[in-house]
Amino acid sequence: MGTSEILNKFSPEYDNMLGILHALQDNNPYNFLDDSDLEAVAEYLNTTLSHVYGVATYYTMFSVKPRGKYIIRACNSPVCNMEGSISIIDELKKVLSVDLGETTKDRLFTLELTECLGQCDIAPVMMINGKIYGNLDKEKIGSIIQQYKSK
Repeated sequence: MGTSEILNKFSPEYDNMLGILHALQDNNPYNFLDDSDLEAVAEYLNTTLSHVYGVATYYTMFSVKPRGKYIIRACNSPVCNMEGSISIIDELKKVLSVDLGETTKDRLFTLELTECLGQCDIAPVMMINGKIYGNLDKEKIGSIIQQYKSK
């Protein structure tokens, strides 16, 4: 689906900016907002490019740089931290051979940190493209990542 088709799904009102940005990013195979997306939103909403860029870079769910097919968000909330999220994050780094904010060489995974996924009852947790995984340990991490690699 093209940018103009996505924009036309929304009325050209400022209140629709977040929805538009999500739709554009979800349509991009590298899960990010490129310069042409930001420019199109600014024009469509009759606002400045710097304002749209500011919104896109303020919220952690948006990215202005290419990411992997699968976005892994590891929770680092106080509850997850008490339940061992640090070792889970270290295991993810090891298994993926990336650091936080980086994308694997095959562009399959991007590892990001998030402050809370709201799943404290199954801490520690991570989310991959919207799917939550809880009660994590090192063995589960390897198994989950392998499932995504074989898709």
